[in-house]
Amino acid sequence: MQQHTLTGYGTALLRVSLGAMYLAHSILLKLLTYGLDGTAGYFSSIGLPAWLAYLTFAAEAAGGVMLVLGIYTRAVVLSLVPALAGAIIWAHGANGWVFTAPGGGWEYPLFLIAASIAQALLGDGAFALRPSPKLAGVPAH
Repeated sequence: MQQHTLTGYGTALLRVSLGAMYLAHSILLKLLTYGLDGTAGYFSSIGLPAWLAYLTFAAEAAGGVMLVLGIYTRAVVLSLVPALAGAIIWAHGANGWVFTAPGGGWEYPLFLIAASIAQALLGDGAFALRPSPKLAGVPAH
């Protein structure tokens, strides 16, 4: 196989993995574990507006589906980075590095930010249904 083909497959693997993570974080954690009202209550408890929990849930769920399918990957991952940065600032930053710390540390959201930025730089990868527009000077695989 040619290198660009392997790169395309690796980029697609990253895209689908990120999509599955965002789906799990929204559907399994926010909806099925805590419930949307419980998630909204948590957001309120840390000083964020309750409505932001519903917006975050919708963005993660829709973004996860779009990533798995390969629809506008670059825009999706970049639009989800602010929520992850907010998770570090408002929810996990004071809890220390390790995510298993009480209240969850900030290693997990920081890693997801790094992976999302890498995905934005790499592009869609193989098997994307609606590839992202090319960025000037950044090759799409």
